[in-house]
Amino acid sequence: MILEVADIRILPGQQAPFEAAIRQGVATVISQSPGFLRYQLQRGIESPERFLLLIEWATLENHTVDFRGGPLFAQWRAIVGPFFAEPPKVEHFEASAPQSTP
Repeated sequence: MILEVADIRILPGQQAPFEAAIRQGVATVISQSPGFLRYQLQRGIESPERFLLLIEWATLENHTVDFRGGPLFAQWRAIVGPFFAEPPKVEHFEASAPQSTP
């Protein structure tokens, strides 16, 4: 499993419409991409225009090749892109230690 972490800064005062756009974009576009597993959106407390979009993919190629290199990416950006104050910073992570349970 690969975790995509997108650090997103949006235009001021657009939190609620941005969150709705993320939900719509995931439901109608990203969920159709091969290897998509699940997502989570986190909003900054100290910086309310900052969001972390966490998307789990089966493989790195599912994100970088299948999604980013295919037609779904343009559809996704058309939905969420108008809210961006600057281009998102995107990195990928993989588990390096076993997960623990409480």
